[in-house]
Amino acid sequence: MALPLCLSIPSRTRFFFEISSTPSCPKHTFVTPHFAFPLARFNGLVQFPQRRPFHSKLTCIFAKKNLSEESRNWSNTLAYTQNFWDQTVKRFDGAFAGILIFLQVSCPVFLAGWDSWSVSPAEAVLYSPETKIPRTGELALRRAIPANTDMKAIQESLEDISYLLRIPQRKPYGTMEGNVRKALKIATDEKQSILSSIPPELRENGSALYTSLVDGKGGLQSLLQSIEDQDPDKVSVGLASSLDTVAQLELLQAPGLSFLLPNEYLNYPRLTGRGVVEFTIERGDGSTFSPEAAGEPRSVATLRVVLDGYSAPLTAGNFAKLVIDGAYDGAKLNCANQAIISDGELGNSTGYSVPLEIKPSGQFEPLYKTTLSVQDGELPVLPLSVYGAVAMAHSDVSEEYSSPNQFFIYLYNKRNSGLGGLSFDEGQFSVFGYTTLGRETLPQIKTGDVIRSAKLMEGQDRLVLPKNDNGLEE
Repeated sequence: MALPLCLSIPSRTRFFFEISSTPSCPKHTFVTPHFAFPLARFNGLVQFPQRRPFHSKLTCIFAKKNLSEESRNWSNTLAYTQNFWDQTVKRFDGAFAGILIFLQVSCPVFLAGWDSWSVSPAEAVLYSPETKIPRTGELALRRAIPANTDMKAIQESLEDISYLLRIPQRKPYGTMEGNVRKALKIATDEKQSILSSIPPELRENGSALYTSLVDGKGGLQSLLQSIEDQDPDKVSVGLASSLDTVAQLELLQAPGLSFLLPNEYLNYPRLTGRGVVEFTIERGDGSTFSPEAAGEPRSVATLRVVLDGYSAPLTAGNFAKLVIDGAYDGAKLNCANQAIISDGELGNSTGYSVPLEIKPSGQFEPLYKTTLSVQDGELPVLPLSVYGAVAMAHSDVSEEYSSPNQFFIYLYNKRNSGLGGLSFDEGQFSVFGYTTLGRETLPQIKTGDVIRSAKLMEGQDRLVLPKNDNGLEE
């Protein structure tokens, strides 16, 4: 958040001030000056670049000719003017520094809601409201699929409509129509490329999904009609249906990992695709959960989590194996300020101590044992800044490793986040999935509630387990 102020002084030189807050100190503001001409940008201190006197350029030009007395007088006048200006700037320098110190110390003004202005590219991800980081688990999971580039182009064109629908008045239906027609053109022109990216044994299913996307009831043609009718509710429903079909097609195009794991990590369990885990939660004190819509109070609640092995194969693989082994059956839950944390009583002997695993957006494979620098523009494919994100806690031995078994469900709250709506811990933990069913139940979970059971509903065929010395899977 930044507020530009402008102060004009003689000779057309203008000083710009940027008042902003930082993630590490959100309740205080800082004044950063910028110069339009001819001074350089500040880095927190008042400093001026080396200036070549303006009159020296004129002197070089006139030196080639016989200068008249009038020209020499003019040159002297310019030199005097430049010297006067330099002295004036020096005087202003001290006064300006004093003003900055006074403002910085005595004016911690809260400036929530101001748009960013004049920020470096490295800071843009923190300041810009156009970061477009996925805010739902479904969107983050869809973007994480390593699918055909034509399908990704279709997906991106359709996802832009989601942002256009948020405009409260005079929605740009013409732009929406253009996006759908663009997606239709790609789907039609690149049909062969799209279908050939699907393994032969899955191509029949893929062909049916392709037909549904292009001509089906919930496909792009129906979405076009809803846009022409200018019915935002129908557009929203049709868009969700089309994007769901896009995701199903993309999953068929990505039957396994799109990268090779380093050899030193082949002795860990790994999930080479998607998996689904279902948790059954019961109250520790014997009470009930609030009823679902038009339902009865519930003695147990159900959560469904989609695991993403495409972006975090080791972390998701270790978690899936723990679920299969029944490690979480009967485990207690603890509630912190913004997270639901599994009990740490399993110790370090259960599960694998997996290296911290984070895949940066735009990168081909995950990084290991290193966090991301969000302030430098690095964002993960699976962001933590999503309500219901599931991640592993850090190892109690080293932050370069995740805990062997302790996980948490993040209860993202924009009001408690940093600039740009990003969590202060973004890029610091191995996120490996999202809660897609039962998110409305998460706020009701209390410390002492128990995981009655955890089951791997889908993905066991994509779970690769390490082999022991006898060549058998562990």
